Amino acid sequence: MKATLQEMRRRLTPLYGEGEARAVIRAIFHALKGWGATEMIMHEGDELSPYMREKIEEILKRLEAGEPVQYVVGEAYFYGMDLRVRPGVLIPRPETAGLVDMVVADCSGSDLRVLDIGTGSGAIAIALARNLRFPQVSALDASAAALEIARENASMLKAKVKFIEADIFAWEPAPESFDVIVSNPPYVLESEKKEMSDSVLLHEPSEALFVPDSDPLVFYRRIADVGLEALTPGGRLYFEINPLTADALRQMLEDKGYSEIELEKDIHGRMRYARCRKPDHVQ
Repeated sequence: MKATLQEMRRRLTPLYGEGEARAVIRAIFHALKGWGATEMIMHEGDELSPYMREKIEEILKRLEAGEPVQYVVGEAYFYGMDLRVRPGVLIPRPETAGLVDMVVADCSGSDLRVLDIGTGSGAIAIALARNLRFPQVSALDASAAALEIARENASMLKAKVKFIEADIFAWEPAPESFDVIVSNPPYVLESEKKEMSDSVLLHEPSEALFVPDSDPLVFYRRIADVGLEALTPGGRLYFEINPLTADALRQMLEDKGYSEIELEKDIHGRMRYARCRKPDHVQ
């Protein structure tokens, strides 16, 4: 196995850099063998079977072709969970864990009714179902393929989540049916594509990422309108946001009458999250 590890490092370091290459190698062995870092050290002297060497070679070729490692190994780590992912479903980002942190810190009550809009792999909904106190979590997405993965993840992680297949622009919620709404909607501007890697542009679902420069708040406006109908008075609305449109988002929420609007930075110091409350009386 030592020789295989050396070969993996040799081929992956130019793609990812030394530190990330080590993380990718750990992800590969976790997916293939279920090993963590400790088990890898324990088995470093083992002889790998021809089948394992063949599988590793297949994975290396896909990575060298630019495919995201999460799709190659079929899983992504998020908020202490191993989530299944596959092409057609957006890969959860580390920054999104900060959105979950914010909701968990704010919402200490029990039996809260929570809605995750645009759930994708189910990452946010499942994390909240596992970390809030006896919540009733619902998760909405327009993609049947994404919801299939999300249901698999919820079942695997024993999280109770109600999944809803619907287009947010057509879906009509029951009045005052949720205490918390959270969303990480598409927010990357089309003009930002030139700054993004091919591994994202060629492999991840563009409909889950991009919005037109001419209307970058299209999802936020609709979700804010849904919140005015679906949230209880004083209910909380949480967003992951694009730093480039943070000021416009704040103004939009103010114009709709939301109160206690706060923007917060992510781990990289970029404005990444917004939270606010539904007014007690909607005009």
